[in-house]
Amino acid sequence: MKKIIFATHNQGKIKEIREILAPLGFEILSSDDLDLPDIEETGTTFEENAKLKAVSIATLKGIPCLADDSGLCVDCLNGRPGVYSARYAPNRDFKKAIEMLLEEMKASHSSSRFAHFSCVIVLAYPDGHCIPFSGRVDGQIALTPQGSSGFGFDPIFIPDGYQQTFAELGAEIKNKISHRGRALNQLIDYISQKGL
Repeated sequence: MKKIIFATHNQGKIKEIREILAPLGFEILSSDDLDLPDIEETGTTFEENAKLKAVSIATLKGIPCLADDSGLCVDCLNGRPGVYSARYAPNRDFKKAIEMLLEEMKASHSSSRFAHFSCVIVLAYPDGHCIPFSGRVDGQIALTPQGSSGFGFDPIFIPDGYQQTFAELGAEIKNKISHRGRALNQLIDYISQKGL
């Protein structure tokens, strides 16, 4: 079985990735599986951060590596937290991050609740060659957190065309319509046509 690394310590994310990429038939290893270090995200865009992580791990381990950077971009906050979404709250406490975000939106005195999730996934090879795939989903921020599935900001994001948050919709629907799902489907198409 072909092996590929997905450079993340986020257990919610790796579960989602394994479900979506199951049709490829690869063994998908996480950073935890290989006891890999966290790669510091010093880029200013989602693509820069994803590339930094994917290339570092692919060259270190000698096998292809996937890495993503994604975030919630809120219109009334000028696109924040954006690339800083994972570091928005201390110790990556997303319950606290959600509270902070809702307070910040309230303080902005804007009635706009429009937002979008963006994701860039980079496939990197041990020689440093890499290919980016991107996805976006538009929606609105809920007034209060709703639902218990998913992770991160899922309890407050209502995707366009739905009345429920990502955390209420469940994995099957979320994986089809999410920013990460859309980027991963591009990746699946690429690997199906070109191979790994």
